Amino acid sequence: MKALLTSLTLLAAGHASAAMLQQSVPYEQDGVQFEGTLIYNLEAAEAAELPGILMVPNWMGPSENAFEKARMLAGDDYAIFVADMYGVTVRPSNAKEAGAAAGTIRTDRELMRARANKAVEVFQELAENGPIDEDRILAIGFCFGGGTVLELARSGNDDILGVVSFHGDLMSPTLSDSEDIEIPVLVLHGADDPYVPKEDVDTFINAMKAGEVDDWRLVMFSGAVHSFTNPEADSDGSRYDARTAKRAFEMMHDFADELFDD
Repeated sequence: MKALLTSLTLLAAGHASAAMLQQSVPYEQDGVQFEGTLIYNLEAAEAAELPGILMVPNWMGPSENAFEKARMLAGDDYAIFVADMYGVTVRPSNAKEAGAAAGTIRTDRELMRARANKAVEVFQELAENGPIDEDRILAIGFCFGGGTVLELARSGNDDILGVVSFHGDLMSPTLSDSEDIEIPVLVLHGADDPYVPKEDVDTFINAMKAGEVDDWRLVMFSGAVHSFTNPEADSDGSRYDARTAKRAFEMMHDFADELFDD
């Protein structure tokens, strides 16, 4: 892994920003080949170890849209590892394909947990041999990815410091496993999201209470629907909201600062 990280640094030139590393990280699990993407600012990493953020993208999986968001979030502050939940042979090109790919994972929660935990493991291996602080890693996710990081928390993973769900799925057949959550949880939700209605929100809240989860927050943004952080979303049910996105990202940064400073 150390040789891999060295090669990533050498290959950093030529990307969108001269100082921003963006490189594929291949890995394997149960015979399936995956390709994560590591993104961070080289100049910032030279000054100090960077805290890490595992990012699970929306149902389109690893895509330029996801990488653009990762570059924005990385800035000078974090090393981002964009997880691959599908495997290299599955790269949706439209909503129908994305729905099928995400549906396969959603209907198999053990598979979702295994793949999410594997991404954490790979990121930690990168951190052990590079300018990333392996003791300061959290996970975030968007839509499908938001549901995934909540599942990661319910799996009992405590190798990361916390999870943040942006307009993520809140319903799951494993909600009773909320009692296994050992890390802080932040849920950022559009109050008018038609895909995650109030009934689902209430069920999620009741599960978190029943599980006696020690540290969780759910923030509802007025007027926001699904995909409010995605500039490409432009429909009645899924729509970008610049004000809400800005506030949500600020809350994520504050959450990260709190966890990383402890």
